Amino acid sequence: MKWLVSLLGAGLVLVVLRDLFHTLWHPTRHGGVSRLVMTALWRLSRRVRPRRRLAGLVGPLAMVTVVVMWATTIILGWAIIYWPHMPGAFRFAPGSEAAQEPSALDSVYLSLVTVATLGLGDIAPAEGWLRVVSPLEALVGFALLTAAVSWVLEIYPALSRRRALAVRLALLRDAQPTPQQLDSTAGALLLEALATEVVRVRVDFTQYAEAYYFHDGEDRTSFAATAGVAAALAERGQLARRPEVRLAGDLLAAALRDLAAVLDQRFLHTGGSPAEVFAAYAADHDRGHAAPGRTAAGSTAPDRPDR
Repeated sequence: MKWLVSLLGAGLVLVVLRDLFHTLWHPTRHGGVSRLVMTALWRLSRRVRPRRRLAGLVGPLAMVTVVVMWATTIILGWAIIYWPHMPGAFRFAPGSEAAQEPSALDSVYLSLVTVATLGLGDIAPAEGWLRVVSPLEALVGFALLTAAVSWVLEIYPALSRRRALAVRLALLRDAQPTPQQLDSTAGALLLEALATEVVRVRVDFTQYAEAYYFHDGEDRTSFAATAGVAAALAERGQLARRPEVRLAGDLLAAALRDLAAVLDQRFLHTGGSPAEVFAAYAADHDRGHAAPGRTAAGSTAPDRPDR
């Protein structure tokens, strides 16, 4: 019976390690429990009024919640491993009152001290297999700390790339390039550069799925509010006279379709066209009702008269 309880604790630890691996290091990052936690917090924020004040906190709060969940489960998992063998399989420091405490409390205390790599030494494993398992917990605790720091360092560059693209699209929306300006070598280079940036955002949504749950802000420069600008520019490029502009427009349109497919498959599940997916994305990020002249997921503002 003791070994069954210890195996249960080992199972909890393995579940967390698997979730940590798939969330941080797997190429497609299909995290299990962590993804469910983030999705639940995002949906919960949609029920809170006013949501706009909370939306900016959902992403960071979700990451903190996931890290705390990992740490708590690891501590409890190792405590369950120790618990059936407490106190007989452990040595207690002379004069320590730990042996007088309930074995469950001692197990949690030992697990917490070990995972934090404090090494106080008032409780030490005496049996051989425990002397191997206990240091492994310290290694896992160090790996968890390193993983949490690297997660933060990885996600914010991805958010910066998305916001930079959104600002650029907002500037293009305000500039309202004429058909003559777009149907040129400069226009082809512009559309090609936008396609490259859209591909980068698509890769970020694949490798850093948690980036979806970060709000870009309430202003008109969020990606949710400007995604339709890129679609309108791609459509205009495909209708241009110059072949290089048409090719660049095709590239941008294909990149947007690919991005819409990723958003729909992973987050929105609309089964609709790219335009419908971007509209759903805008609505999910509180950009479903754009003000006049501010495109959420449709087209840009009317072109200026030809010069």
